[in-house]
Amino acid sequence: MAIQKFEDIIAWQKAQDFAYEIYMEFNDLKDFGFRDQIRRAAVSISNNIAEGFDRRTDADFTRCIYIASGSCSEVKSMLYLAARLDYIDKEKSCILLEQANEISKISRGLIKSLTKK
Repeated sequence: MAIQKFEDIIAWQKAQDFAYEIYMEFNDLKDFGFRDQIRRAAVSISNNIAEGFDRRTDADFTRCIYIASGSCSEVKSMLYLAARLDYIDKEKSCILLEQANEISKISRGLIKSLTKK
């Protein structure tokens, strides 16, 4: 059965949960530039998946998933820096990095499925 709406896409669901976690984790951070950038990048993951799905072509959807993957890598990079700057504890950083890796893995699988057609 084909996916009927972007809300059914597992990568989108996990990216939404991930963005929520990023928002909550950095909510009180006083480095507003860092906080805003990591939040924007996290939100961009699910937004690009949703946008790509509604473009209605596999090529456009694939391109948007690549963009979402890039945003996911941006968040990962910022998480490493956040841990080094003691903006986040190492344990929480590892948990968030695992979530990001899972989203990346699912996204790669989605790209493979779209490019096989």
